Amino acid sequence: MALAFIPSISSSSSPPRFFTSPSPSSPSVHFYGSVGSNISNSTTLLVKSSNLAAPESSRSSLDPGELYESCKTWRWRGHSINFLAKGNGPPLLLVHGFGASIGHWRRNIGVLADGYTVYAIDLLGFGASDKPEGFSYTMETWAQLILDFMDEVVQKPTVLVGNSVGSLACVIAASEPASRLVKGLVLLNCAGGMNNKAIVDDWRIKLLLPLLWLFDFLLRQRVIASALFERVKQRENLKNVLLSVYGNKEAVDDDLVEIIKKPADDEGALDAFVSVVTGPPGPSPISLMPKISLPVLVLWGDQDPFTPLDGPVGKYFSSLPSQLPNINLYVLEGVGHCPHDDRPNLVHESTVSSVELRSDAEMEALEVTKSLIASDSFGGAVDWPETKSLQLVRHCMTTSVQLQ
Repeated sequence: MALAFIPSISSSSSPPRFFTSPSPSSPSVHFYGSVGSNISNSTTLLVKSSNLAAPESSRSSLDPGELYESCKTWRWRGHSINFLAKGNGPPLLLVHGFGASIGHWRRNIGVLADGYTVYAIDLLGFGASDKPEGFSYTMETWAQLILDFMDEVVQKPTVLVGNSVGSLACVIAASEPASRLVKGLVLLNCAGGMNNKAIVDDWRIKLLLPLLWLFDFLLRQRVIASALFERVKQRENLKNVLLSVYGNKEAVDDDLVEIIKKPADDEGALDAFVSVVTGPPGPSPISLMPKISLPVLVLWGDQDPFTPLDGPVGKYFSSLPSQLPNINLYVLEGVGHCPHDDRPNLVHESTVSSVELRSDAEMEALEVTKSLIASDSFGGAVDWPETKSLQLVRHCMTTSVQLQ
C-alpha cells in the first residue's frame, strides 16, 4: 500500500465452473459458463465485485495483535527483520506496500494458510522491523532482502505475493539472476516506482513535478519533515487517506488505521518516510517484466487513485497479457489500491488457482492456470463455500485432474 504522503494521481450450492487457458501459444481463454463475448478472446478478465460475496467474516480475519505475537525475528545484514510463518504446504511470501506491514495481510493469512505455508515479512523500515537512523532505502535493497529471506529462511521455491511497492520489490527480485527460488508472482496493483517521481510519462505527474521537487526540498528540512509527518499520521488523517484508496469503505476499520499508525510512532519511522518519498524511484516494471518468464498473475483494482488503470503503469500491465503468455490480468471492478484487504475473497481464489503449478516442467509448458471465480457472472456459480473452492483447486493441482 502507498499512503498519500505526497500528491497522488488520480447463493447456490452447485460447484463453480472453471475456465482455463490451454497453452502458452494462445492468448485466448476458454470460459465455462456465460461470461460475455467482450472478454472471451482475451486474457484480461473484468471481475465485477458487486456480484461477489462481501469480504470474509471476522472468522477468517486475524487479530493484528495476535499476528505479531506469533512473529519471529531474522537477522539480515545486522538488522532485525520481523516475519511470520503459518500453515503447512507450498510456500507463499506476502510482501506489503509503503506504510503497511504484516498486519495488512490480516484477512489473507488465515485463509491461505489452509494448505500453504504462508510467510509474511515486514520490510526494513516498516512494521516491527528495524528502522535504522539515516538509512537510504531503495527498491533494490528490499528486493535483495526478499531474495536473502527465501535463501536463508524459506529455502524452497516460493510464490511471491506483493502489493504496491511490495509488488515492485517482488518484480525486481524475480528479474535478478539469483532468483532461483522464485516460483511465480502475484502482483496487486503494482507500483511504478518507490515514489511517484518514477511516472514521468503521465501528464498528471508532469504537472505535479515542480510541486514534488518542492516537497522533496521541504522534507529534507528536519523540522518541517517532523511536523508534516506528525500531522499525516494522526488517526483521522490516516483514515481519510485509507477511505480514499479503498473501494470497499467498510474494510477501513479501526484495526487497519492502527496497523498503519503504530509503526509510524517508532523511532526511525520519520527517516524511512523521508528516504522513501525523496529517494530514487528505482527500476521501472516496464523494463523488468519482459525479462520474467515465470507465471505472473496481475490483479488490479479499477478504483485505484495511485496507480490508475488509465495511467502509464496501469496501461502497460493491461497490455501485457496479449504480449507475454506467462502473464494474466484480472481487473477488479469497484476495488481500490489494496485488493487483498479491500476484497480479500477475490485475491484468495485467484492466488491459489492461478500460480500454483504442479511441476517445474509445467512452469515451462503451461501458461498460468486461470482462476476460479464463484460469481453470478459465471453461469450461476455463486456462494460456493470458499474453503471448498480452495480444497478443490488444491485437489486438482495435486492429482492432475483436468476440469473441462
